[in-house]
Amino acid sequence: MHSRYEHPSAWTGEDMQRRTDWVLQLDHQDNVLLHRAVLQARRRGLGIPHLKAADLDLGRLASKLAWLRAEVAMRRGFVLVRGFDIDRYSLEDAALAYWAVGTHLGSGTAQNAQGDVLGHVTNIGVDFRTDPRARGYQSKLRLPFHNDGQDVVGLLCLHPAQSGGESLIVSSTTVYNEVLRLRPDLMAVAHQNFCLDRRGEAPVGKAPWYAGPLFNRVGEVLFCRYNRTYIESAQRFDDVPRLSGQQVELLDLIDRLCSDPRLCLSMELQRGDMQFISNYTVLHSRTQYEDGPDPAKRRYLLRLWLDTGLFDELPASFADRYEDIRQWQLKPQAPIFDLAHVHTELAH
Repeated sequence: MHSRYEHPSAWTGEDMQRRTDWVLQLDHQDNVLLHRAVLQARRRGLGIPHLKAADLDLGRLASKLAWLRAEVAMRRGFVLVRGFDIDRYSLEDAALAYWAVGTHLGSGTAQNAQGDVLGHVTNIGVDFRTDPRARGYQSKLRLPFHNDGQDVVGLLCLHPAQSGGESLIVSSTTVYNEVLRLRPDLMAVAHQNFCLDRRGEAPVGKAPWYAGPLFNRVGEVLFCRYNRTYIESAQRFDDVPRLSGQQVELLDLIDRLCSDPRLCLSMELQRGDMQFISNYTVLHSRTQYEDGPDPAKRRYLLRLWLDTGLFDELPASFADRYEDIRQWQLKPQAPIFDLAHVHTELAH
């Protein structure tokens, strides 16, 4: 029997719109401490990906980041960090400051088969709907609701779009409870395996797809793993079972719930904002956007995948995909800031 999951991560967008306690506002002293840490790291020759939390003295900011880590990974599932004084930094040093914040949430891990630990979320002119090698974050198209690898995903906004590009998030815990309320007959389907496309990043000896249910309970903890784009593109492989009518019904219901304005929360990421999201209790999306004529001011965010070390046990179905990430992590790559080179690397 499936039952409601009562947890702080079961929020609604309507409720969050009336509150501001999900925003962590950095003040002048926080920025002074972070800037000192960046300067110290530079003097010691420490950078990405080797800089660790133990290398830094962030003073009272460290206690705020400890709250942030617990709030994102174990409680509500998201926090927006605002007030980062990004204009005092070069691009490389802004990335290092962002990495320094991330080290206090977890270990930064590789995000692709090239071993990149710092992702570049910007439009390089691809279409993930027609090119199975492309990724949604490389386009300006609307992204369907999904979650990423690892415990937490972080974004630093370097430049917002000229128009559009709002960040949308929804509680997957609330979605689970709503599916249970509306269509309890589909809950068994939600715990069946769905096949997902590895999108050209299958390690040697592995299938080009992997499988797992949309929801898992491990002990008292509910985990979600959802990416309809990858589920549907996996249907291109002959050895992947065809989606059943009930599976499609469930995917349609989840998509409707994710887009329900009562449930999802929209926020505009401003220059310098950092957003941290749990990949287990929150799904995220983004509206389509348009950039202005100046390529130096295109919408551009930096992404982190963070292993918090807070979960003693993960669903068994995560093991296959997380082994991919461990293989990528064997050769972590320092950041690439030349977008022409990024295009070559990420487009395979």
